[in-house]
Amino acid sequence: MRLIKRVLAVCAVMSLAAGAVYAAGGYRETIDLFKHSGASATFFDKSYAYAVFPTVGEGGLVVGGAHGRGRVYVHGKWDGNVTMTQLSVGLQAGGKAFSQIIFFEDKRALDEFRSGDFEFGADASVVAITAGASASAGTNGADAAASGGKNDATTRGKYVKGMVTFVIAKGGLMGQVAVAGEKFKFSPRDES
Repeated sequence: MRLIKRVLAVCAVMSLAAGAVYAAGGYRETIDLFKHSGASATFFDKSYAYAVFPTVGEGGLVVGGAHGRGRVYVHGKWDGNVTMTQLSVGLQAGGKAFSQIIFFEDKRALDEFRSGDFEFGADASVVAITAGASASAGTNGADAAASGGKNDATTRGKYVKGMVTFVIAKGGLMGQVAVAGEKFKFSPRDES
């Protein structure tokens, strides 16, 4: 139990440190990055809504965790805030930071996400946008291809149960063969 608390504390510190860098313009900059990164760009026009996390910090040593804060946008307008927490178990060591965006195909998918405590299981589909030599992440059920620069990344993604997730690695080094689930908690903008 002590190890889990230490891992979560490290993730929280990483998230806070990275979050301070992106505090004011982080959401706009992250959205612009995804708008210019391969196939994730096309989802802005065809999705009902999206949740964006400028920085998610992840760390682990056998037991791992990740944490990030984000915003939900419906038709491009800020609708509410969301937190993401992840717990993983398996062979893993290190730490990393990444940006994440989740697109919602329709109102039903967004309502499911906003219903309270929503959780992605280990079978969730994630597309890793790999741009540059240092960016890499595992995918589960989706393809990703490398490119020379962050603005011309090549990716392919599709909705699974009304949602698709893209991530862009920001830094760090983490070896991982683990099972993880992400849990999200939404709060409307006027309650935040």
